[in-house]
Amino acid sequence: MQVQSFGGVTPKTESYDRQANPITAPAARPVLATETRNPVTAVDAEPAPAEVNDALKTINKTVQAMSPSLEFSIDTDSKRTVVKVVDMDTKEVIRQMPSVEALEIAKALDRLQGLLIRQKA
Repeated sequence: MQVQSFGGVTPKTESYDRQANPITAPAARPVLATETRNPVTAVDAEPAPAEVNDALKTINKTVQAMSPSLEFSIDTDSKRTVVKVVDMDTKEVIRQMPSVEALEIAKALDRLQGLLIRQKA
């Protein structure tokens, strides 16, 4: 293959060994009865509420050290994560994501969906 100069720059030419050894994967070991083939899908179960609360406490402690105005929680009805920005002097919630209104709308939609399912059945 010939390479021509483009714009006054001479390209660097290298030779490649076409007979190089292919990369081989390591030999597969047998899967034990106690192991799963795909560990990512094996963890589909939801964590217990106590585990979630412990994780939230840990997150809040860590975040409080860096930014004391942030607070993480879980809405009990919708099971959604809520992040609040709190004024440290007045303890007033400056901003909440998702907002209280958005959580109420989500709850109302869940109730409406439940009513529709009951009427169909």
